[in-house]
Amino acid sequence: MKTFLFLLCMAGMIACSSPKWELVWEENFDQTGGFDETYWSKIPRGTSDWNNYMSDYDSLFAVQDGKLILRGIVNNVLPGDTAPFLTGGVFSKDKFLFEPEGRVEIRAKLFGARGAWPAIWMLPQVGKWPDGGEIDIMERLNGESIAYQTVHSRYTHTPGIKEPPSSATDTIDPGDYNVYSVELYADSLSFYINDTHTFTYPRVKTDIEGQFPFVKPFYLLIDMQLGGSWVGAVGAEDLPVEMWIDRVRYYKRK
Repeated sequence: MKTFLFLLCMAGMIACSSPKWELVWEENFDQTGGFDETYWSKIPRGTSDWNNYMSDYDSLFAVQDGKLILRGIVNNVLPGDTAPFLTGGVFSKDKFLFEPEGRVEIRAKLFGARGAWPAIWMLPQVGKWPDGGEIDIMERLNGESIAYQTVHSRYTHTPGIKEPPSSATDTIDPGDYNVYSVELYADSLSFYINDTHTFTYPRVKTDIEGQFPFVKPFYLLIDMQLGGSWVGAVGAEDLPVEMWIDRVRYYKRK
């Protein structure tokens, strides 16, 4: 039986036990009739690059075969909406929060398109950007074979600040599922892709304000973004594009 459970663990079918972490919450998207609104809400439209095409249009969201599917499409379905594209995203704001001494882990498969910008990231429940901080667990541009992991704060956006390093990239398998993780501590954030450590952002002594605002509850965002100043123009001929979320796991330090 132990051998069987070990094989399931290695295949990602069950959560692996660890001497350091205890699984306290898991979302497997195995319900019917859409995502569980106890934990998730649709991300509303905003004015930033990342959310200016967000929509609650139902066909942008699906839960099937144990995964959450988020889509980006050409807008030929909502004539009253002037946005050229529509994108779907969910967040746990006001519903489920993640705190220090925890590990957040997401297994996802990304599909490429020109202008595709899927992201898995975190924002503070209380606090404005960038003072409140931002934790980018995964961003991927177009159809690249790398993913970006980044920390944002008032400190990292101060001109001339380069230390400590606030971002890293690592390779992913662009045609399969990958696991993106961050470990939240009171004195650091540690990032992983497929359990390979990519970088750690530490709390340091400094007279500059806002160096480490990551000691409060954060919520999780998962969204299929399109276009913007970083990723570039959208290739309408490549759409629709999707991202598939197989699971979200939250561990607390033992």
